[in-house]
Amino acid sequence: MPHKHNTDQRHHIPKMAFKVRNWPEYEAGLRRRGSLTLWIEDVALNQWQTVGPSGQARYSHAAIQTTLMVRTAFKLPFRQTEGLMASVMTLMELTLSAPDHTTMSRRAVSLPVVRQASLPDGPLHVLIDSTGPKVYGAGQWLEATHGAKSRRKWRKLHLAVDADNGIIVAHTLTDQDDDDPSQVAPLLEQINLSIVKVTADGAPTYARIAAHGDDIEVVIPPRLTAAFSGEQGLLAQRDRHLAMIAEQERLAWQKATDYGKRSLVETMMGRYKAMIGGRLRARGFTAQQTGAAIVIEVLNRMLAAAHPDSVHRKPVIP
Repeated sequence: MPHKHNTDQRHHIPKMAFKVRNWPEYEAGLRRRGSLTLWIEDVALNQWQTVGPSGQARYSHAAIQTTLMVRTAFKLPFRQTEGLMASVMTLMELTLSAPDHTTMSRRAVSLPVVRQASLPDGPLHVLIDSTGPKVYGAGQWLEATHGAKSRRKWRKLHLAVDADNGIIVAHTLTDQDDDDPSQVAPLLEQINLSIVKVTADGAPTYARIAAHGDDIEVVIPPRLTAAFSGEQGLLAQRDRHLAMIAEQERLAWQKATDYGKRSLVETMMGRYKAMIGGRLRARGFTAQQTGAAIVIEVLNRMLAAAHPDSVHRKPVIP
């Protein structure tokens, strides 16, 4: 019997409704995301290229990064990206050339990606989580072409997001076998600003966060079988969380600690897969790390151009 046969008799949870309070600004920002002026800036054009002794163009890191960001934002292959950038240079009447597809592919392996999005000022409330972008390799090709079964392969993208505006402030790309607690320290070390609060799921440990600062407030849901430790420092926060959960239940603890803000990092991961896709396009791991850094810059620039101010709208009960 089809699953949809008894769908009318099943209990349905209505989808949460939201209202965007800054719709005119948000709509204008969404249109600006498709503008080439958002991705090709004058700063990059001023240092686009130099000419070598034999007359061959030598492209700067800013030129390669800008070209790769255009490719990522518009989901283009290398050759189409080369044609788009060449047409832009022609329309702007610039005496510049566009990097060819082989140059883009070769330089992406060792490109030092420069963070261009403005980071927030002041102490940060950091949200940490991870997702698994898929890698289309030889195993997936064999399965798609010949039906041969193979083990799925993916990478793990670890994100640290600012809870106030959703900007990604740090990231790491690791192999699928690396666990989440091992990436807490590398994420926090990338943040030069002071951190007042860290919210994560049950994977990161208090000890790894304590190495970055003893005065950081840590919000990690304890396990159902967790016991009191009686220790001092950050582990004392864990005991306080356990006491509050035992006294007021877990939902009250989530509300008191503002644990619901962790959904913002999950929202960012949803943006990543919706706008960019759930698959890494590069084959080598070094190029995949560069691609992940480019994706982060694209997402941050998209969010800076259009950020919705949405609030939950209560349903009207007739």
